[in-house]
Formats: sequence, C-alpha cells, structure tokens
Amino acid sequence: MALPREADGSPGPECPSGPWSAAPDFAYGREDLVVEGVRWRRGASGELEPPAPSRFDQALGAAWGRRMEEGLFRYRLGELPTRVLPGPLGLVAQLNVERGERRRRPQDVRSVRQAFDPGQFNFNEIRPGEVLFRLSREPGREPGGGARVLVVINVSPLERGHVLFVPEPALGLPQLLLEEPLLLAAEAVLLSTHPGFRVGFNSLGGFASVNHLHLHGYYLARPLPVETAASEPLDPRGRMHLLRGGPAPGFLFFAEGPDLGPAVRGVCRVAAHLAEGEIAHNLFVTRGAPPGDPPAPGAPAGLRFVLWPRRAGFGVKEGAAFNVALCELAGHLPLKTARDFRDLTEAAAMSLIRSCLLPPDRFARLQRDLLALLD
Repeated sequence: MALPREADGSPGPECPSGPWSAAPDFAYGREDLVVEGVRWRRGASGELEPPAPSRFDQALGAAWGRRMEEGLFRYRLGELPTRVLPGPLGLVAQLNVERGERRRRPQDVRSVRQAFDPGQFNFNEIRPGEVLFRLSREPGREPGGGARVLVVINVSPLERGHVLFVPEPALGLPQLLLEEPLLLAAEAVLLSTHPGFRVGFNSLGGFASVNHLHLHGYYLARPLPVETAASEPLDPRGRMHLLRGGPAPGFLFFAEGPDLGPAVRGVCRVAAHLAEGEIAHNLFVTRGAPPGDPPAPGAPAGLRFVLWPRRAGFGVKEGAAFNVALCELAGHLPLKTARDFRDLTEAAAMSLIRSCLLPPDRFARLQRDLLALLD
C-alpha cells in the first residue's frame, strides 16, 4: 500500500505551518545509490575504520551534530561503552543509561492496528529544529519521483546519527508499514557509504512508542550477526527466505542492485498480513550477504530486509536488561544499567529475546499462511 494521494497523483496535504515548512530538501537520483564496494574494513591497528562519507552521510551528520550542539536532544550523547558478548552469535552490547531513563514512554496502545489519535503525541508537534531535511527522489528521473519523507532527529538517540523517517505528518498515518516510506528509508541505506547505517520499523506491540508512522535510521560502527546469518528459501521463486541463524528466526527478503521495489512490496504485503492478524512485528534493513546456508563467501552484497513476527507486548518491561525491538533482534543490545553491561551473557540475552518470540507451532503455521499469500 502506498501513501494516500490527491486526484492529480501528488502526495496528500502538507501542514504549511508545521515541520514541513522550512526544512531544506535532499533530493537524489539512482546514480547516488551506492550498491557495490561498501564493506567493513580494518585499519593497521585492527580497529574498524569509518569509510569516506557520502553526500548523504555528510548532510545527515552535519545537521545532526548541529542539533546536538543546540541542545535539541534529551541528553548529550558521548562515546558509548560497547563490547561484544562472548559466544557464537557476536551480540553487540552497548551502555546507554540516559536513553533508558529519559526516552519517551510508550503510548497507551492495545492493538497492532490502533487508529491514529491526534490527542496523543505525534510528529505534527515536533519543533522545527528537529527536522534535518526532506528526503526525496528527484521528480521526473525515477518512477514515483517526488515521494518524500521528513528526516527528523530522535530526541532520545540510540547512537550518533539516530533519525526518524516520517512521511507527511499532516496525514495522521498510524504505525502501519507502507511501501513508499519503506522504499525511501531503504534507499537511504544505499545513499550511505557506511556499512553500519541501518533502518528499521517497530509495529505497535513491537515496542513502537508513538502511533504515528515512522521508521528508524542509525549508525553503529559494528557488524551485526543478522548481516551474515544463514537462511533457506521458503518458496521456489526465492522471494522469501527463512532466517535460521542470528538471534531470532525471521523472514528474509533480499535485494541485489538498486531496484528495491520487489523486496519492499514483499515485506509490506507480509507486514499487512501480520497486522491484520494482530501479530506484532519488527523490521531491520541492512547491507548483508545474499541468502544461503552458509551465505556464499565473496558473493556480491545487497540489502537484507529481515521481518520478525513476535509476541505483542505493550508498555515497558520494567527490570529487563533491554526491551526487545528492531535493533535487539538484529543483535544490537542497548543496555540501561552499568551492571547489565558488565554482567550480561549471551545466554541471558537470548533467553530474554526468545521470551518475546512466537511459539514454534504458531510460527510454523504462519510460514504456511505466508507462502499461500505470496502465491
């Protein structure tokens, strides 16, 4: 499903005095998408080195840094202590005490398909300075040119560069995944030359804290297990794969090259089916290896879209080391306390993640339903 449009085919109404009004534009064409040569590299010291930033990385980083200096975030983000938990998965633990203490409390939600409520916080209420730019394809140069999203700071950031991709706020869209916003957010991964820039989506019941359509994007200078986790095809045409490795089983869609449309449509079709059945879900989009068991070494990398159905949970799980959402299912664990950062083991982390997954028999039934849906 795409965004609502006017009779002339243009996107729906804007809010002239709202966050759209003064934001600069960042337009791009297909030639700006970097589909090859982006990979993890180590310097002479053995440490991962940041690659040369792209035009997108430079624009996002500079604008995000200015907002941090201007005090528009809930806390000042410094260098976060980070360690890889011992164990075969390589889970990345990161201490972010202030996010645990100061992030916005999830809204009162009781359904994955709950309607948008203008009486609760929404992105029409953000300060103009929180908007970095409008991200859009250049009109006339791409099919669907002119589609756009706001790129907005997350005021309680996971890491430096943590942003939200928000389609036209005045439309009042609930937190249900749509094709155009996902396509723009996924293309932002290809606009970046940093292999650690990822995007994702949390449904209601999957730890989304605001019922107003948005996706996340952020940088993490560490490889994650979901990038290379093994998978097996679920249908003979190779449209959807079962991700068997990594922290949690999920559904893998893969795109090689700049055309992300088939993968995006497949993801959104499955996400709509999950929402219709009141099944909460999380999505993570990252550069990664092609599907396989194991993935073929040296094969051209592409974009992995990993969609996890999970048990619905509403509100914060008090006392837990972390709340299970898109980054945790991918293997990045933002922790709330120094004690958890020091003591957490892979086994304990996996126990918490598994407690949020669907029972195996329900997951197996869902696989069969989704194959019928795709056929």
